[in-house]
Amino acid sequence: MTSVVTLIFTVLEVLLLLRFIFKITGANSNQALVAALYRITEPLTRPFQGIFPEPAGPPVLDIAALLAIVFLFLIGALIVALVRAITAPRSV
Repeated sequence: MTSVVTLIFTVLEVLLLLRFIFKITGANSNQALVAALYRITEPLTRPFQGIFPEPAGPPVLDIAALLAIVFLFLIGALIVALVRAITAPRSV
C-alpha cells in the first residue's frame, strides 16, 4: 500500500518538476507535449498561485510549482506514515 502511495506522489512531483523546468527554460507552451503538461499540472499549482508575486519577464520562475512539490511531498509522507502506523503489528 505504501509503495502505491509513494509511486503516485512521486509521479505527480516529477510532473511538477518538469513544469518548473519547462517554465524556467522558456519552453514553447504551444507545443503539444508542453501544453498537455501545463494542463495536467494546472490543478495542482492553482492553490499556490498568488501567494508570492511572480517575477516579471522571462525566464518565468514558477513558485507555485515549487510550493506544490513541497506540499505533495509532505502529504505523501504523512499518508505513508499513517498507513504504516495503522498497519503496524501491535505488541501486547
